[in-house]
Order: sequence, then structure tokens, then C-alpha cells
Amino acid sequence: MLVLGIETSCDESAVAIYGDEGLLSQKIFTQNSHTKYGGVVPELASRDHLSKLPILIEDIIKQSNIKMADIDAIAYTAGPGLLGSLVVGTMFGKTISSILKVPSLAVNHMEGHLLSPFIEDYKKAQFPILALLVSGGHTLLLEVNGWGEYAVLGESMDDAVGEAFDKTAKLLDLGYPGGHELSKLAQKGNPFRFDLPRPVVKKQPLNFSFSGLKTHVLYEIMRLKKEGIWYEQSRFDMAASFELACVESLLKRCYDAIEKKEKTSNNIYKSLIVSGGVSANMTLRRHLDILSDKKNIDIFIPELSICTDNAAMIAFVGWLRMSAGERTDNQVAPRARWDIGTSTKFAVKP
Repeated sequence: MLVLGIETSCDESAVAIYGDEGLLSQKIFTQNSHTKYGGVVPELASRDHLSKLPILIEDIIKQSNIKMADIDAIAYTAGPGLLGSLVVGTMFGKTISSILKVPSLAVNHMEGHLLSPFIEDYKKAQFPILALLVSGGHTLLLEVNGWGEYAVLGESMDDAVGEAFDKTAKLLDLGYPGGHELSKLAQKGNPFRFDLPRPVVKKQPLNFSFSGLKTHVLYEIMRLKKEGIWYEQSRFDMAASFELACVESLLKRCYDAIEKKEKTSNNIYKSLIVSGGVSANMTLRRHLDILSDKKNIDIFIPELSICTDNAAMIAFVGWLRMSAGERTDNQVAPRARWDIGTSTKFAVKP
């Protein structure tokens, strides 16, 4: 079965083809029209998806050396995300499905990120698994008890960690999107110069909070500028200190969840998934290696090429679910919010 995947949840227009032999090809177009506005403009994002998807689909069919008629099914992102962008991808998916007379499936964007580390070999998954999803729009800690069986253990009470990276990058005059540039800046800095907070949600210790950390950075920069000691090295050190604070906040919840499971259940976590755009962060990856050694737990993390929003993960989830017999009624509507905890479980090929 060959599945065409379509991803348009935000400002990446992406398509991919996944089949029984694995990922055939993928293409991603990242929109650059939003930079001057300091954030994604939903109307512009929708228009770009509308103009780019036909071209990308035509390119990927040629790249895969197949014909459009060879496609057996369509998988498209139906949420969560920007509603206008989701509408474009959903309509493309349904239309192609109707023209080719093949089945289609609405895919949860976050399930795509969650399962992306298993694109090359889904049989490596051994449950239960602890999962950390970290992106510009979401920060989630999940317990994965099987395919489609996801329980939310913790989530961000304010900014997602990727959003906090981008907003802090603005404070460091890096523009938008600046999360990746902040991480590059951090490589030149001393992560221990500034004593930044690691916010804790007392009543819900597995939840996350990043807005206070970002505000602390703002006030510290204002203080340094007022005292006339805000130099280039200060920017490097602030970037490094902020990055470390975020990474340690994320990993603290993982350690706590693993240790809680060890104390309360004989069925301990077999592995830890870390995925989403922020999973590309090198400091995070180094700390994950340390966690793996300390807790003797396997870490599954996607290849850098599929850390950010992509259609390979959507085609893969579509292939898994449709191989198990799932289909979506063409009346399904895209949704800006879609709780991954409401996902339905399914069986995979043995």
C-alpha cells in the first residue's frame, strides 16, 4: 500500500509517500513570508499552502518514480493547528481521495510527531513508553501503552517550549523564527553565568511552565542594559543560560515520571520518545544521553530531517492505521484543537 501524506498544520507545506517498504520520498516547503511580521500570519499561510501543494505533489510523484494512479490511500493532517491551513490540506486530501477513488484518513499532527522515531522500524516499539513532545505549539509528557493508547501526564500551562525559544530569541534581537538561531548563539556562551529559574507547577509537578522564565530573561536584559554591561558576550551567555534552563526543566519531568513509574508499577517504561521541532536541539540530545545511561532506558528520537513539521510522519501514521483497517468518513472536519488523549487504539502488522 502506497500512502500519500499531506501536512499543512502551520507554515510548512509538506508531502510524502510511504509504503510497505518504508519512506519513498518527501518534500517540505517552509514559508518565509512571515519573518517580517514576527510570527505566522494565518491568511498568508493558507494562501501559500494553496499555491504550493499542487507543485509539491507533482514533484514527489516524479521523485518516487510512480504514477498518481499508483497511490492507494491519502493521509492528511486534520489537526491540531491553524484552522485555515488545516482546511487547505484537508480539502486537498479529500479531493485527491475522491478523484482516485481511494480511501483517506484524518491524522492527528501530534500523533505524527509521537510516532516519527519509528518510521524506519515500527517493530522497535516496546510498551509502555514515556514520550516527550516538544514543539512550537505543544509541550506534552505522555504515557504510551500501545498503538493509539496515549495518556497525558503533563502539559505546558502557558507557552510551549518552542514558543518560549522564539520569544526569547526576539529579546536577543534574533528576529522570527529565532529558536534555531538562539541555539547557535548559545554554543558561544557560558550556560552558568545567569541563574535563571526552573519553574515548577507545585500542584501538578509533571506540568510545564515557561512564561516566567522568558519574563526573567527580559528583566535581566533590561537590568544589564541599564547598567551599561549588555555586551555581545552577554547575549551569548544569556542564550546558553536560557537553553540550559529549558532543557533541565524538560528533563526534570522525564526523570520524575520514570522514577514515579518505578515506585508504583512493576511494568516500568521500556523507552523514552522525544520528538517535535525542539528535539533537534543538540543540548537536549546530549542531556538525553546522560538520562539514558543513568536510568538504563532506550531513547528514541527522530532524524533531524523529520524533527520539524513534515508529511513523512503523517503518511507513516496513515499507513499504520489504514493497514489496521481504519478509514475516515469524508464528512470529517479539520479542527484547531485535537487532544491526542482521545486517539483510538489500533493493531499493527506483526
